[in-house]
Amino acid sequence: MSRSGLSYLEKTSQDVFGNTIDIPTALDRRTVQRFHCNGAVSAGDFVCLDLAQTDSARAITVVVAGIIALGNALTVGVALEDGTAGTQIDVCTRGYVENAAVATGTAAGTPIVTAVGVPGRARAYVAADIAPASGVVLTLAAGNVADVYLFGIASDS
Repeated sequence: MSRSGLSYLEKTSQDVFGNTIDIPTALDRRTVQRFHCNGAVSAGDFVCLDLAQTDSARAITVVVAGIIALGNALTVGVALEDGTAGTQIDVCTRGYVENAAVATGTAAGTPIVTAVGVPGRARAYVAADIAPASGVVLTLAAGNVADVYLFGIASDS
């Protein structure tokens, strides 16, 4: 049996100065991977593999997830920082992300599929979607952002 990540379930602690700290914020319980970026990406955008690359570069280069009618199966996660062509960015591939690009009005508890309607933005998953649900919305989406939990889109190894 194998497992990855920390399994520390305390909610608060104190730092060396005696200040209370929120441990879920500190540990996030998420998987972050670094990718090459091939275009303008904003923090919170869903990103996908860049098929314009060749050979194995396709598996390590991302762009803003494009509009695909029934969901974008190439999605690997949510960008945690802004990026431009030629830079590298951190991408959350599993776990908790605040302020991810999600269509306004998507309710908490709703599974989501990525990049349908607006590049880089997720919307509610529907039965007709071919791509699997990328995650679940944790807060009502307002202003096209919401906190989400990603199911583990890319490999954690």
